[in-house]
Amino acid sequence: MKRASPLNRTAMTLLLVGSISFASSLPMAPAMAVDGTVNQGQIAPTPIAVPVFIADDPKLGADVAGVIAADLGNSGLFQVLNPASYLEQIGDVNQVPNFTNWRAIRADALTVGKLAHTPDGRVAAEFRLWDVVNGRPKAGKTFSAPAQSWRRIGHLIADVVYEQMTGEKGYFDTRVVYVDETGPKDHRIKKLAIMDQDGANVRLLTQGKELVLTPRFNPVAQEITFMAYQTQGKPKVYVMNLETGQRRQAGDFPGETFAPRYSPDGQRLLLSVSDGANTSIYEVDLRSGQSRRLTETAGLDTGPCYSPDARQIVFESDREGTQQLYVMNADGSGVRRLSTGEGRYSTPVWSPRGDYIAFTKQAGGQFLIGVMKPDGSGERILSSGFHGEGPTWAPNGRVLMFFREGQGANAGAQIRSVDVTGYNEHTIATPAFASDPAWSPLLN
Repeated sequence: MKRASPLNRTAMTLLLVGSISFASSLPMAPAMAVDGTVNQGQIAPTPIAVPVFIADDPKLGADVAGVIAADLGNSGLFQVLNPASYLEQIGDVNQVPNFTNWRAIRADALTVGKLAHTPDGRVAAEFRLWDVVNGRPKAGKTFSAPAQSWRRIGHLIADVVYEQMTGEKGYFDTRVVYVDETGPKDHRIKKLAIMDQDGANVRLLTQGKELVLTPRFNPVAQEITFMAYQTQGKPKVYVMNLETGQRRQAGDFPGETFAPRYSPDGQRLLLSVSDGANTSIYEVDLRSGQSRRLTETAGLDTGPCYSPDARQIVFESDREGTQQLYVMNADGSGVRRLSTGEGRYSTPVWSPRGDYIAFTKQAGGQFLIGVMKPDGSGERILSSGFHGEGPTWAPNGRVLMFFREGQGANAGAQIRSVDVTGYNEHTIATPAFASDPAWSPLLN
């Protein structure tokens, strides 16, 4: 039986660079019915105006507004109106806008803000969200961040707007850890890298002296886990502290270890251990170093992922002949098959909300990214194409990232984002080729 490589696996947490503070400055109005709606299978985005923020540095005011506009626009739920159409110039964030001017350009909502540098080297921000339809304030907050972290102010404001307008938590103030790929296609140098969710502020975590794959975030601490090939060695799973860069091996196993993922409390790791003939799933306690075996069958069991309540584990296995998805209790009991469609299934990852399991599927000569309900029903394909895999969830459970390879001698992998409707897919720009993304929780 030909087994799929266990090394093309993917997925989730937290790198907080600098401190940021925020406070509410307006009472929150009840949710207004201006969120995006579904019309004949398509999302009708909410029209919103995002004027340049008032600032002691005009470029900063334009840049922060640009981050907000890009976040909201990329979500697919908002149509950011062309600034050239604006009939009113904002001169005071506390002054009630002339709603007639904003209704004239068909805006449903309006964001306004003010920025100022403070003597301690920070940027202070004051922002308002206005309900243009009903002519009343929707939300207002103040934020403060180190000057070098000004982009976070834009992401935080976009999160507030997203939540107030849709009723869902935002996901913009987050990071993504991934594999940076450079060099010729037959000899790619792979390094761990981290970036903002929109592709900004890329920082390398390793220098390419070893092959690295499948990074994942700790949900509650500033660390990641990943698989690495040491020089002429077997693949092993490591844990890295993001503040110090120090690493340690996860578990003490004689065979190959790969496909790690944290428990929701960040205290345990699931990983796969190969003894040469078979591959089994183990759980490692990161505090004691002790491990326990959860599966023991002839074949390849890998790609494990906890449910949000840590009571169940989804994984992939070829125990019945081809790669399929299975779920079991957290102690390894009660194994049952989930996937029922044609093709091979892999890289399962549970939504933070618990309502979906995302996966990669190979069928009909294509790689498909899809979701299904935790009982295996309701399978939907969100994206299809040439080699692509490794979905990872945004913390609100409504958007996925994955990577897709391009075709051709000089092509490489790119990270892509798609929402659970499948209608809003776009590429995340990175300086080099990029694969194996894993999304963090919200930073604030």
